[in-house]
Amino acid sequence: MRKWQDWANLVLGLWLVLSPWILGFSGTSSATWNAVLLGLAVGLLSLLHLQGGPLWEEWANVVLGVWLILSPWILGFSGEADATWNAVIVGLLVGLLALSVAREKPKTA
Repeated sequence: MRKWQDWANLVLGLWLVLSPWILGFSGTSSATWNAVLLGLAVGLLSLLHLQGGPLWEEWANVVLGVWLILSPWILGFSGEADATWNAVIVGLLVGLLALSVAREKPKTA
């Protein structure tokens, strides 16, 4: 089932891929790789779910959202304000959007 949340997470995934250059933290390799790889993963999972994929893809995006929130401290780029705020805000949005779909009860016919 196509949900607006999947479209929103697809846009957030694209934003993550582009954000190191738009926000100017592409010189911080750990933050850049984190944003690009997680952006690709979030976008791919959202695309798969838009195509009618299984619900586990939403739960995977919840996990990726949590990772994004924690990643500045785990990967050591918390001193880079733009990269940190980007990861935390996008992580919250991705996680909450995916959770809102994953927690819905399937509609029965």
